Amino acid sequence: MSKQSGSTRGTERSVGPAGDPSRIRNLAVVGRSGSGKTILVEALLAATGEINRMGTITEGSTVSDSDPAEFKQQRSVALSLAPLHHREHTINLLDTPGYADFVGELRAGLRGADAALFVVAASDDIDAATMALWEECAAVGLPRAVVISRLDHPRADWERALDSCRTAFGDGVAPLYLPLHGDDGAVCGLIGLLSQQVFDHSAGGHVPTVREPEAEHRDGIVEARGALIESIIAESEDETLMDRYLNGEDIEIETLIDDLETAVSRGSFFPVLGVCSISGLGITALLELLVGGFPHPGERALPTVTTIDGSPVEPLTPDPAGPLVGEVIKTTIDPYVGRVSLIRVFSGRLRPETGLHVSGHGLTDRGHDDHDADERIASVHSPLGTTLRPVGECIAGDLCAVTKLLSAETGDTISARERPLLVEAWDMPEPLLPIAVAAKTRADEDALAKGLARLIAGDPTLRLERNAETHQLVLWCMGESHADVVLDRLRGQGVDLETVPVIVALRETLVAPAQGLGRHVKQSGGHGQYAVAKVTVEPLERGAGFEFVDKVVGGAVPHNYIPSVEKGVRTQMERGIDAGFPLVDLRVTLVDGKAHSVDSSDAAFQTAGSLALREAGAQAGIALLEPVHDVLITVPDEHVGTVMSDLSSRRGHVTGTEATGGEHTVVRAEIPEASLIRYAIDLRSFTGGTGRFTRSFLRYDPMPDAAAAEVRAARKH
Repeated sequence: MSKQSGSTRGTERSVGPAGDPSRIRNLAVVGRSGSGKTILVEALLAATGEINRMGTITEGSTVSDSDPAEFKQQRSVALSLAPLHHREHTINLLDTPGYADFVGELRAGLRGADAALFVVAASDDIDAATMALWEECAAVGLPRAVVISRLDHPRADWERALDSCRTAFGDGVAPLYLPLHGDDGAVCGLIGLLSQQVFDHSAGGHVPTVREPEAEHRDGIVEARGALIESIIAESEDETLMDRYLNGEDIEIETLIDDLETAVSRGSFFPVLGVCSISGLGITALLELLVGGFPHPGERALPTVTTIDGSPVEPLTPDPAGPLVGEVIKTTIDPYVGRVSLIRVFSGRLRPETGLHVSGHGLTDRGHDDHDADERIASVHSPLGTTLRPVGECIAGDLCAVTKLLSAETGDTISARERPLLVEAWDMPEPLLPIAVAAKTRADEDALAKGLARLIAGDPTLRLERNAETHQLVLWCMGESHADVVLDRLRGQGVDLETVPVIVALRETLVAPAQGLGRHVKQSGGHGQYAVAKVTVEPLERGAGFEFVDKVVGGAVPHNYIPSVEKGVRTQMERGIDAGFPLVDLRVTLVDGKAHSVDSSDAAFQTAGSLALREAGAQAGIALLEPVHDVLITVPDEHVGTVMSDLSSRRGHVTGTEATGGEHTVVRAEIPEASLIRYAIDLRSFTGGTGRFTRSFLRYDPMPDAAAAEVRAARKH
C-alpha cells in the first residue's frame, strides 16, 4: 500500500523477483452470484496489461468463466486462477463461485489463498447467502477486505451498502476511501482518507487525475478520516499510539499503514473500497491495497503436515529452499492436454522435469481410493483462464498448473519422492442430492465409468455410490445446479446417459407369526426330487437380524439336509416375498419335514425351505420397512414455520428445536429417506438458499399402507 493510501502509481507490468515469497499475494475473490466478482477480475487483469481488453459474461469471453457450464448458467461454477503483476509483485486472484451448490470450489479457493476480496454490489442488500460466504471465510480465519462494486449502477447507494456491511460484518469494517460524486450525482472518483486527496475519474479509464479536495468536502473527509485512524490505532500493538493521537499528535502515515496491514492480517479489521469495474474507477487504488494491505505467504500459518503413516513432522514454512510440499487444490480434464492439476506450493520449489510423490488419503467414502504414486512432471505453467504459460519454476507461496499427473486428484499432496508427506485435508461438505444415472446402452457403460472417474478426481463434493441392493448408480451432488453441471460435463465427454428415479432400499418383514409348508416333489420316472419342510416364522424386534432354529425330531429331515433348508430360507429372504426387497428380523424354526432315500437332495431341500418361507409370508402378511433418518435442519428464524409445515407433508416427525443465536434455529426431525430425495432442492427453494441440513441413518420403520401400495404398484411394472 502506498504512503498516500490511494496514490496513482503506474500500472506497468513487471514480474516480481524470483525466489521471494514476500512478493506474492494470494487472494480469493468471494461474493454471491451476481456481485461482480468476475468482472472485477477482468478489470484488474486489463489494468495490469495481462489482457488487452475486458471480456463479458454474456458473451462467455471472460478469463475466469471459460467453462461452457458457466456460459450456460451465466455464473461462475468453478474455481479459476488469474495471476497478474503489479509493482514487482505477483498477485494470484482465485475467482470463486458464489452459488451454494459450488461451495466445494469456494473452499478449494480459500485453501489456496492467504486473504480474500469480499465483493458486495452497491445495489444489493447483505442477504443470508452473502453472510454464509462471509462465514466460510471466517471459519478458516482468512483476512478480508470488502469491495463495494458497481458504483455506477442506477440503484447504487454507497452509504446504505457501507451501513449494511457494518451491520452484517461488525465494527471492524471501515472505508479507506469515500466516493466522489459529479454534478449529475453519479460517482466519478474517490477521496483517499489517509492521503486526503481526490482521485478523479471523470476523464475515464482506471488511471485518475489526482488533485486536492474542494472545500465543501473537507469537513466530511476530516470526520471520516478521524474514524478510520481511530479504528486502525485501536488494533495497534503500540499502546501509546491512541493517547498520542488524542493529544493532537499527527501520526505518520507509514505507522498507520503498518498497523492497518497488521490488523488486516489478524482478521480484526476489514478495509472497504468502492469500485466500478467497467469504467476502471477504484481499480488502481485496489491494486495498491492488494500489494500493501494484505499478508504474504510467510505471514499466514500453513496446514499441518504428517508422514504417510500419520507421524508428525516439523511445521512447514514457505521457504523455497525447504522440502517440496504442495497441494492440488483443483483438478480439471482438458480435452487437448488431459489432466491439469492446480497446485499451491507450500514449501520448496516445483521445477519441470523432476520427480515427485502424489498422495491422497481420507476420501474413500466419496469414491476416492487411498493412493500413493511416484510421478514425473514434464512442465510447470502459470495458468490464465484456459491458457497455460510455461514457467521455469513455482516457488513456495505461489500457485501453478501441472499437466498429466496421472494419479493426482483434488486435495492430494505432492512432495519429494525421498520424503513423502501428507497435508491435513480441508473440510468438505456432504453432498445430499441423489441422482440415479444409467448408460442408455451397454456400449455406453464404459464411457460412463471413465467419465465419472474423471469428474470424481476433480470434485470431492461429488460422491459415487453403487447400490448393491437396488443395483443403481447414484451420484450424490450438492444441489440441482451442481447436478446439471455434472450431467452436462458427462454428456460433453460423449457419454450417452439418462437419469432414472432413485429407488430407496426398503426391507420386508412379517406382520405376525405364521407357519409355512414347503413341498417340492417331482417324481415322474428316473431320479426325482423330493423334499418337504415345515417351518414356523416369527417377526423379531427391529435390528435383531435373522435366527434359524432346528427343532426337528425323529430324523424327519436328515441332519445333512437341515443346512440346505436354512440356505433356501436365506436365499428367499434376500429376494424378498412381496415387493422384491430383502426380508429382515425373523426367526425361522424348522419343526418337521419329509425326505426320500433316493430322490432327496441338497437342492430339493433348498427349494422346500424357500417355498415354506413364502407360504408363511402369504399367511402372515408382509410389511414394507423404510429407512428413517435423523435430520438436523438449520434455517433463519423466519423460515421455521415453513420448515415445520413442509415436514408434515413429508411424513416427518419433529423431535425438537433449538435456537443457535444469530437469528437461526435448528429443527431436529425424523424423516423417511424417500421424502429426502429432493429435500436439498426444496429446502433451498423455500428458504431462498439460506437453509442447510445434515442427515444420518436412524432405523427402519413400517411404511404406511398408502405409501407401501404405491411402491408395490411401481415394482410390478
